[in-house]
Amino acid sequence: MILMFKKIWKQLKYLILLVIVLVCLPHSIFPNKSGEADKKDIDNYTKLNQNERRLMEYKDDDDALALKLAQIDYINKSRKRHNASPVKLDILASRVANKMAKESAENEYIGHWNMAGEEPYLRYAFAGGYDHVSENAYGQWTTGTYEINRQTIAFKMKEGHEKFMAENPPDDGHKQTIIDKVHNYVGIGYYLSEKQFRYYEEFIDRYLEFEEIPAEVNRGESFNIKVRTNGKSFLYYVIIYRQDFPKPLSPEEISKKGSYMDFTNQEYKNIVAWELARWRNGSVYSIPLSFTEKGLYYIQIFSDKKEIASPSALTTKGKTSESGIVIRVN
Repeated sequence: MILMFKKIWKQLKYLILLVIVLVCLPHSIFPNKSGEADKKDIDNYTKLNQNERRLMEYKDDDDALALKLAQIDYINKSRKRHNASPVKLDILASRVANKMAKESAENEYIGHWNMAGEEPYLRYAFAGGYDHVSENAYGQWTTGTYEINRQTIAFKMKEGHEKFMAENPPDDGHKQTIIDKVHNYVGIGYYLSEKQFRYYEEFIDRYLEFEEIPAEVNRGESFNIKVRTNGKSFLYYVIIYRQDFPKPLSPEEISKKGSYMDFTNQEYKNIVAWELARWRNGSVYSIPLSFTEKGLYYIQIFSDKKEIASPSALTTKGKTSESGIVIRVN
């Protein structure tokens, strides 16, 4: 009986030792499920990148796409520290950011306007975007020479992002943009030359679907825009801002302008919830519009969980615009 116990105990010791070894071994020797998920993620973004036909001249190659997906993980770590949900990479916004980064670096300026005089919401809309966009811009230059390779780009993007995150109130606009819980997508753009580096983050708020949005109309022309909600929200308020057609800016003028405002000085029209309710059919709103003056019209749309069908007090304070529609009126 004693001999049998010793034999069983010896076997148990080997079993316990094996369990301890397996627990302590590095996870890298086991099948990497997250790696499989990462490959699926990369394949999905590669397909999205191939299918997106807008701004093709600023399309990312596979290396650039991989760098940006790694940067997304870095951005999401910052968001997680501030209890904000992760964002996904937006292909169109990334191309808009690539275009801006290239122009900025080649003309040696840093700013939120391009040399055509267009703010971020105009540039994104002119590329075909309808969602709300918020931009961060970072630039660096050297009297020496940058090494143009993946390592330099990855390091510089992280460095730019960390500069944003190191901001302190009240001068922490870039940081607040990054950690805003409303954002669910982001476009990333960069450009590296021997002397210049630029990095742009284009945070997107995508909650609505848009149909029949004309790029331009004539004065007095009547038309409708269609907005589809997810069925769990209702349109609450629409603000339409007007501005003159942009005028070209020099690099020096852009560098002096600083931050940009997400509206213009001319509030052209407001549409309230109970008016919007009349134009709803299921989860689709068909909103009739017409404009009497030439210019650019920037349309911001707000939603709410409850539908308001009769006049009451409304405020957009604390709400985020879920659109960035721009229509040119000739």
